[in-house]
Amino acid sequence: MDGALRAARTLLGARHHRHCCSFQRSLGLQVQCLHGLQPAKHTLSPSTRGRTIHHSSTLQHASEPLRAVSRSDVMTDSPVNNVPENIFGKIGTDLHLKPNHPLCIIKSAIYDYFEKNYPGTFKTFDDRKPVVTLNANFDSILIPEDHISRSSNDTFYVDNVTCLRCHTSAHQAELLREGQAAFLCTGDVYRRDTIDSTHYPVFHQMEGLRVFESHEWSGQDGTDFCLSDLKKVLEGLAKHLFGDVQMRWVEAYFPFTDPSLELEIFFRDEWLEVLGSGVVQQEILQKNYTASGDVRGWAFGLGLERLAMVLFQIPDIRLFWTADTRFLKQFKQGDLTTRFKPYSKFPPVFKDVAFWTSSAYTENNLCEIVRTVAGDLVEETKLIDDFTHPKTGRTSHCYRIAYRSPDRSMTDEEINQLQDEVRSSLQEKLEVQLR
Repeated sequence: MDGALRAARTLLGARHHRHCCSFQRSLGLQVQCLHGLQPAKHTLSPSTRGRTIHHSSTLQHASEPLRAVSRSDVMTDSPVNNVPENIFGKIGTDLHLKPNHPLCIIKSAIYDYFEKNYPGTFKTFDDRKPVVTLNANFDSILIPEDHISRSSNDTFYVDNVTCLRCHTSAHQAELLREGQAAFLCTGDVYRRDTIDSTHYPVFHQMEGLRVFESHEWSGQDGTDFCLSDLKKVLEGLAKHLFGDVQMRWVEAYFPFTDPSLELEIFFRDEWLEVLGSGVVQQEILQKNYTASGDVRGWAFGLGLERLAMVLFQIPDIRLFWTADTRFLKQFKQGDLTTRFKPYSKFPPVFKDVAFWTSSAYTENNLCEIVRTVAGDLVEETKLIDDFTHPKTGRTSHCYRIAYRSPDRSMTDEEINQLQDEVRSSLQEKLEVQLR
């Protein structure tokens, strides 16, 4: 098995339980390994090459002024607030709305598929405010109260009632209450996470949902009808993006769908997941969607970064945030055939930090401190040693930090200064004892 593919499978298994509340997050961890896959040979129609699709057909972009977020909306003095400055600084960047950016290209390709095949059916929403209530983020989609995703170790909390959305599913209930029977919702989402080439605390997702009323499945079982339509739509989307690949459906678990399915494609002698989906739980529809009779619905979710890393062969998730024209000029709105050409050959510099753990220590807390100090100059933070003293019972961890800018060379002096700051911050904020 290819080394990168093996690593991705390991990552997926380790994080699937933690993120099972999200279609997109639990399924995106392998996608970066599909680099040899040939996408469908097509370009987008001219009318889709931008933020909004303007066609004589009626795929509608719902452009409500909901994106403005002030500092006071996020950086509160609540004791539970755990949003750092570097995360607040990402809000409003809206990479998925920037023409010629890889994420906008992928988003537009998906919109193009729905426009061509289901004209006038789906509305698109890609400017919803990322500060949401805990009810919207968790309760409205039936995330259990004791689910690990609610932990402050995973979620960026603004205060006791709001957070930065962890997934675009946070808008599912509100859009249903607005009477939206078919929609695609795209946006930036926020999760505390580890540091490596496929994980970043801000990424972008798309949620799709469609509701059917009873007359549409007359004479059939409503759930079976819905499931059949879901498979037809998503198999078509996979072919639209990846070309004529072999596919299969695998049973899964998500709190807000039943049954739940993962779509896999066959590549390099391995089956790899590309998205999650399922039939929407009736409780969600009954509480939020007003209809004269019985209804059923399906939903799916996917991560834009993961798909872009596949289609454009982008090896490092940090590159999506670069302003370097050597990266940005390689991509053109409407073109899915681009292959990223690396321009940085700088080798990584490794620095280790070892410490006795404390009650405040978690890996996500450590990674957040490293990101706060060094930003995108850190490529990976990896646990390389775990030791428990046989007499005292104390636990020691050693992490290896890989420093490498995606855009430029770094001096030894710069790296040493960052490492010193990391060590000091770990000692101060996590109360660990350095070794």
